[in-house]
Amino acid sequence: MAGDSDMGHDDGSKVGGIGKVGGISRGRFLAGALGVAGAVGGLGATGALNGLGLGTTEAAAALAPAPGTRHPRLTHRGVCYEVGDGESPATRWTAPRMRADLRAIRHDLHADTVSVFGTGVHRLAATASEAAERGLRVWLQPRLGDAPHRDILDHIAETGRHAERLRRQGADVHLSVGAEFVLFVPGIVPGDNALERVENLLKGNFDPEKMARRLHDFIARAARTGRSVFHGPLTYGAAQDDDVDWSLFDVVSVNYYGYHRSRAAYVKELTPYRRWGKPVAVTECGSCTYENAPRDGGMGWHDAVDYTKEPPEVAPDLRRSERAQAAYLLDLFGVFESMNLHAALVYQFVTPDAPHRPDDPRHDLDLASYSLTKTIWKRPDDPAAGWHWEPKESFRALAHHFERTARP
Repeated sequence: MAGDSDMGHDDGSKVGGIGKVGGISRGRFLAGALGVAGAVGGLGATGALNGLGLGTTEAAAALAPAPGTRHPRLTHRGVCYEVGDGESPATRWTAPRMRADLRAIRHDLHADTVSVFGTGVHRLAATASEAAERGLRVWLQPRLGDAPHRDILDHIAETGRHAERLRRQGADVHLSVGAEFVLFVPGIVPGDNALERVENLLKGNFDPEKMARRLHDFIARAARTGRSVFHGPLTYGAAQDDDVDWSLFDVVSVNYYGYHRSRAAYVKELTPYRRWGKPVAVTECGSCTYENAPRDGGMGWHDAVDYTKEPPEVAPDLRRSERAQAAYLLDLFGVFESMNLHAALVYQFVTPDAPHRPDDPRHDLDLASYSLTKTIWKRPDDPAAGWHWEPKESFRALAHHFERTARP
């Protein structure tokens, strides 16, 4: 059992940011690979899984608006917040920094929701509890990857038990059993780690039917595990175009990194998620911080930095643009508001291992990060000397939007 130990030292967030494990993408990359799984057709987990039903009465009640209240256009607005080991002791999770960050998320960003994701039951529990005490709605998502199935399920169960304790104490909590299992759970596609699995997906070295069956099976096992310990709203962070049996969950969730020139095109792409008749949430969205990065979506970081060099070097044709990131996010939230989505969560709040170097553009790693803040290291090559974050234009733009559109 995971207990309250910090199981594992890696999680899915290391794929969605700046390529910390190299060559791994999210969102748009998976749209191609997982679209193959959907095409093999209807391998959804049914039969023995029917006993899971459509969700508990308590979960349904938690999703319903209070009687007599005006249902807002977008129910939950917030940001993803990672808990993990970091790449060095200086950039790993600490309780004091976490408390300061959550204070900023609540009072400066004006978010009403935070998605707490990563590894380590103790870190997840402490962060979720602090967020709830600050009046934030909590979406709690354990992401233990590259570990035996039993360990991953135990990690989900222990995190879910804490989520249930918070729920019983009156906190507004959703539990997500994980994200994009095809990348992070061994055995769904060939590969001993996430990097090898991605390379096999890119090269077509996998059996689509086996991948689909194994993915559906593990999603179902994760759903059973989450449902056994948590009685509030349950979901799973699916990649765009992932094939999921959403009857197992209360909320349909997608990590969305699409780019279109018109709002109508976004609506067209997101509308199919409504066919399940359940609340729809965008559990990740965002872009890197350079010109035209929104067009690169979830692949934006992939070629932005050359990590074979020491120190890593930004691609010479890229130009930093906080404005491009901010404008994209405002456009997205305009779409989400118009569609009455259940939630929209920006990926992500801070990326400590991607420092911003305003006087050294070739090594400005923040250019390839999705975070709303830029990390400033006191000494450019040594985070142990101390670091802090400062808001980007996207932070200020969303803070204004969140404050303006908050529930009365």
